[in-house]
Amino acid sequence: MTLLKRIGYYLGGFAIGLIILAFFFSGKKTSCAYFPEARVLKNINIKPHTLSAKALSDLVQHQLDTIAINHVLKKGDVNFGESQTRKEPCAIYTIEGETEKGQGLKITLENCEELVTITDVSTN
Repeated sequence: MTLLKRIGYYLGGFAIGLIILAFFFSGKKTSCAYFPEARVLKNINIKPHTLSAKALSDLVQHQLDTIAINHVLKKGDVNFGESQTRKEPCAIYTIEGETEKGQGLKITLENCEELVTITDVSTN
């Protein structure tokens, strides 16, 4: 078998494999969350959220809505220095980021087993 035929068979098999992978993974929300920050944000975003009374008053005071909070929870950075990740029964995380309008936002929340409670919202 010549080298040209080997390369042709290899590329043909590779192309068929890519088509099969595209078929299996299309329409699924597959993601690779390997780093700690990505795992924490993914864990927080799959759970239902509630707002404490203080967080509600902070939202009114800063004239924000839940869309701004959701944007920061998806695109923000977890500040592990201010977070208490080993606290039982609910870990406390501080997430910092910018809203869609460019306003700096700092969110403190309790990440429990079944529920995420946003306890504090402040602007930077």
